[in-house]
Amino acid sequence: MDAGDRRILVLDPQDNVAVACVDLTAGERVIIDGAPVVLERDVPTGHKLARRAIAAGAVVLKYGAPIGRARVDIAPGAYVHTHNLKSDYIPTWDREGKEMVETPET
Repeated sequence: MDAGDRRILVLDPQDNVAVACVDLTAGERVIIDGAPVVLERDVPTGHKLARRAIAAGAVVLKYGAPIGRARVDIAPGAYVHTHNLKSDYIPTWDREGKEMVETPET
């Protein structure tokens, strides 16, 4: 993690996500692990963004511990939340109050 970008925080060196310390705006450039990344969407304070590419199905680490798996491929700097992250521990709900269930590809 590049100590120069104080807007993001890595909680553990093993983590493949970082935490936004401030509201980050789509189009804004941040430095992640020494590399510049332009954000494709807003990342609210306290939310996660990918430190590096995370393949679909790969474990997502925060606090040095697994918090779930990537639903899809996640690019460096992408916002990581329920739209692309599935908890391995608790159900994930959509905005309509329905559980987001994985469906097999046809």
